[in-house]
Amino acid sequence: MRKTIIIGLLGLLSLMGPWGEARGQAVARLSADTIALGDQTTLSIHNALNYPSTEMLTQNGIEALRQDFDTASRTQYTVLTSFEPGEHWLKLSPNDSLPLVVTDVEVDSATAELRDIAPLQRIPYTFWEIFRWVLLALGVAAAVFGVWWLLTHRKEVQQVLTKSEPVDTRTPAERALDTLEELRRRQLWQSGQVKEYHTELTDAVRRFIEESTGIRATDMTSDETMEAVTSLCPVAVGFLKGIFTTADLVKFAKSEPLPHEHEASLKAAVEFVNTLWQTVKPEEGEEKAAQEKEGAHE
Repeated sequence: MRKTIIIGLLGLLSLMGPWGEARGQAVARLSADTIALGDQTTLSIHNALNYPSTEMLTQNGIEALRQDFDTASRTQYTVLTSFEPGEHWLKLSPNDSLPLVVTDVEVDSATAELRDIAPLQRIPYTFWEIFRWVLLALGVAAAVFGVWWLLTHRKEVQQVLTKSEPVDTRTPAERALDTLEELRRRQLWQSGQVKEYHTELTDAVRRFIEESTGIRATDMTSDETMEAVTSLCPVAVGFLKGIFTTADLVKFAKSEPLPHEHEASLKAAVEFVNTLWQTVKPEEGEEKAAQEKEGAHE
């Protein structure tokens, strides 16, 4: 009786080896232990403590292709194959291995019909393959034609690329007076656009100051502009003061000037342009040079 118990304990301990330790007995089996060369068999390992990877199972002429794991049954499945005929041992642990026999493919030379190697067969072109070459040929032809056209029409292309807008030969005073006349014809304040009217009026005056004197009037306040113009033409500042005062009241105090005040601002702007231009306009030779320089920049 005691001997039977000891043998049973030894058998239980043997089951607690690398495949049954801490989790019960592990079971490893092959779906087929004999396969033909290149065929596949599946190794299933159930309830193991540590499951081997494909790298570990690729050994002794056996190749592990892929693995899957069933968590419900704690079973790992590994697909194996071999291209080396003979008997192979799949080592799972230091003490456990499974045999796998790989049989070679036998050819009966007596009954087998030997044939020459089949000649190469020409596969017909598909529509897309032909269409792709046609597109490529058209693209090359278009590129060649484009290069040829540019070379033969080089002068015309250069003229188009270098063509610029017509040079404005008007003096700063003429441009300002034309702008003021256009503003009068548009009748903005008569249609209720009082703020727009005085904004465009003062903008035209500031641009004229900047073009004729170089003073950055478009970036200055009304007081700064008048102070800068005073040093050049004190007489013109009287007109400028009336224009800026009315415009500032409209823009910032929402004032509503009387009809004659709108007309007075426009008239003062015209007088201001004429007065300041008489003071700052260049001599005839200098004016021509300035126009040529401006046209070259454009």
